[in-house]
Amino acid sequence: MRGTIRRACTAGLVIGVLVTGLGACTGGTGDDEAGPGRRTGKPAATACANGTFTWSHLTERDRLTGVSDQERLGKGGGALQNPMRRVYTPRPSVRSDGPAPSPAEILFSLGKKAGEIDSDARTLAEAGETWSFTDVRQPAPELDNDRIKPRAAGEYVQYAGVREVSADFRYRCPDGRTVSGHARNWTVDFGVLTDCDERPDSTLAREVARQACEQAVDADSSAPQAP
Repeated sequence: MRGTIRRACTAGLVIGVLVTGLGACTGGTGDDEAGPGRRTGKPAATACANGTFTWSHLTERDRLTGVSDQERLGKGGGALQNPMRRVYTPRPSVRSDGPAPSPAEILFSLGKKAGEIDSDARTLAEAGETWSFTDVRQPAPELDNDRIKPRAAGEYVQYAGVREVSADFRYRCPDGRTVSGHARNWTVDFGVLTDCDERPDSTLAREVARQACEQAVDADSSAPQAP
């Protein structure tokens, strides 16, 4: 099941934003802690400046975002008609267990760690420029439903995906305070045309085979076979 990549948009487009545990990062008066209509007079905790990020458990994973139903074409091929349906919407996620820098700053650090951002700047603010990987308002990649025209007979499926990057972080302040958390984002948006008659050769292709090709695929079906 060899796929043909039709597009590849590099470098960390992000979508929407899902942020939890960061409410204390912007400072305040502490009124929320007391509840509506009450004031404690105690300032809310804020994230420290000049802290240092340490990242661990960095992982990269291809995720299926859209797939079409299979479509049989006869000799000479032709235009595919079945559109892709969305099966997963990638969302950036930043969460922490205490006051932390802004989500954009955290994603900037993650991007540098993952090799998606090439910068010697210590922080996003110091960099003086922006990257799509740190844009928490970037919309999700659209599913490309352009009419593809294979030139040969086969049982065809279109599918799309992204590569997700995630890791755990620890942010250490100069005074010794630390905050831990987790961040996730996606980097590459790709689309593939594949033939269900071909053997799946990747984890993503096996998932497509199960969902769209009506194939029962073994977990290790792509492993080399003994002679």
